[in-house]
Amino acid sequence: MASKRPNPLDRFARDLPPGRLEWIGLRPARREPLLCVSEAQAIVDRGLEGDHRSSKTPGSGRQVTLISQEFIDQTAHFLHREPIDPAILRRNLVVSGINLHALRYQRFTIGNALFEAAALCHPCSRMERVLGKGGVAAMLGHGGLCCRILRSGIIRVGDAVAISEEGQTEDLFAAADED
Repeated sequence: MASKRPNPLDRFARDLPPGRLEWIGLRPARREPLLCVSEAQAIVDRGLEGDHRSSKTPGSGRQVTLISQEFIDQTAHFLHREPIDPAILRRNLVVSGINLHALRYQRFTIGNALFEAAALCHPCSRMERVLGKGGVAAMLGHGGLCCRILRSGIIRVGDAVAISEEGQTEDLFAAADED
């Protein structure tokens, strides 16, 4: 497995407390309703088994989409509405208790699968329809992350979401110990 791209924040990532996987959603086809499941098979370089993205371009940076419950709650707050059903947001995974922005460019585990977060997952115009007027604006900066799967494995609701040093750039982790 190749080392990840160095990031100046790597040295702080290992101190990020673990979070928890709260929800899993699979999109069987484009524009179809998401299926809420309690576990899924993460397939290296593909996506989640049963999700239409897993049959798309292998190695894509958008194999799995991730959003935090805290971002969902904040979006609901901005819209002055009741809690939001994660299925309408079209993300695969909802996590809680971990700073999602700190996960960007990091490798982390859920269950025995290894992920790497890269790009921000910006809200699409469909959010204006499903959340109402102002939906896209409410989600700006809170749309989550796009991730790649680096090691296959089963993920389950309740699994820890934790930074992994596997494949991390060793010298940046060591730099944190020198301070």
